[in-house]
This record gives sequence, structure tokens and C-alpha cells, in this order.
Amino acid sequence: MEKRLIYRSQPFGFDNSMLAGILLQARRNNPRDDISGALICRHDIYLQLIEGPADKIDALFARIEQDDRHTNVRLLLEEEAHERMFASWAMLDDEAPSIFWSVSDVDAGKIETASEDELLAPFVRLAEVHASDT
Repeated sequence: MEKRLIYRSQPFGFDNSMLAGILLQARRNNPRDDISGALICRHDIYLQLIEGPADKIDALFARIEQDDRHTNVRLLLEEEAHERMFASWAMLDDEAPSIFWSVSDVDAGKIETASEDELLAPFVRLAEVHASDT
């Protein structure tokens, strides 16, 4: 069974070198585990969608929860994935603060109360923007 999940976390000590390390690790390990996904990031939040075999997604999320580069990790959406949104991407990254919640929205907890459609919307837009990049 294929699984998709979206989680949010707060970066611990966010900078470009830390982000590069996260992406390098994901791009090295995710193909091995048949995982794809996208990471939307900025200084105050990571919003990530990962998809792949359910057991591999569960194992990856458990590692993310223990990763000291993330704080306040919260699972927002977990569902069966019938079709992958980012099948050609080991890990697409996008520093796109304009396509989702503002800093004040994040602080107010709006991501935690967002509907499934609202959580998926920035990733749908990101997939559309990068559809021709694959």
C-alpha cells in the first residue's frame, strides 16, 4: 500500500547549509526506499509531503520525529495514496513563503486546523509549477 503524509515542523537553527544537508540526505536515501515528496520551507516552518510504501513512510517519519534539525513536529495528514504527486522527485524543495500560510497564521495555529484540501493546496500548486521539470 502506498501512503502519503504531510507534517509540519519548526527548523532548529535554520540556514542554507542545514537545508542543503536535509535535501542531500533525502535525495540520497529516498530513491533507495522508493519515497518521493516535496519540502516547502522558510525560516519559521517546514511543511513536507512524503509519499511511498507505507512501511517506508512510517520509518522515515519516525526518523524525522527524532531528528534534532526539527522541533515541534506535527503530523497533519495521513492517507492512502492512489497516485503520487511528486513521483519524479526524490525530494523537491521550494522556498516559497508566498504560496501558503503567513508567519502570523502559523503562529496562530491555522495549519493545525486546516482542512485536507487546504493542506494539499500548496503541494498541488507546487506540483503544477514543476510538472515540466521532470
